[in-house]
Amino acid sequence: DTAFRTALTSLGLRYSVGVQSSTSLWAPGTAPLPPKPWSGRGRPPTRVRRSPEQKPLSAEKLARSLPETAWQRVTWRAGTNGVLTSRFAAVRARPGHRDELRHEPRPEEWVLIEWPEGEDAPTKYWLSTLPPETPLAELVSRTKLRWRIERDYQELKQEIGLGHYEGRSWRGFHHHASLCIAAYGFLVSERGRFPPSEPEITERQALALPLGYRPRGATDPARATRA
Repeated sequence: DTAFRTALTSLGLRYSVGVQSSTSLWAPGTAPLPPKPWSGRGRPPTRVRRSPEQKPLSAEKLARSLPETAWQRVTWRAGTNGVLTSRFAAVRARPGHRDELRHEPRPEEWVLIEWPEGEDAPTKYWLSTLPPETPLAELVSRTKLRWRIERDYQELKQEIGLGHYEGRSWRGFHHHASLCIAAYGFLVSERGRFPPSEPEITERQALALPLGYRPRGATDPARATRA
């Protein structure tokens, strides 16, 4: 969503968000044409232009146009069944969605593409406003943090009670969500104070026999002495 990304940028927030394979992008090193020269009549043109020879392309076409050297294997974290590794490429490009209505080209962003080995086409695409000097491994690692966000959301709903709100007003939900997020933030900070510990295994201690215990069928020592 272009409007969503624009709003994040206006708030000074960096992002890495998933996009569709059909997302319009300018190839690296290209941009919209400048406004038409003014003819001297009417208002001077102010909007950037496209032409049949210079126009954006889809994210998938951009991915397929990259050389083999652009792709690298990256491992970003350990999963439940081993380390998570895939093949990625990242280039700097400009989003091209409806930029013919703008007065200047959009700034360049990272275009991150995942194309696992053995697949016929790339499987995932992202746009990111992380700094231009960000290494590929860090770009992948930060972008793949979605699993953590999903886990946080699940814990908020199940453990903290975010999903228990039954009101209908925005203000009520805002108060409820704010308290849940504050409580979850406290729990996360407390978790960080204590390292994970191994489960305590207590060895089973043999029970002491009571004084004077005699197995069933054994001879009574007192009777044996009298005999």
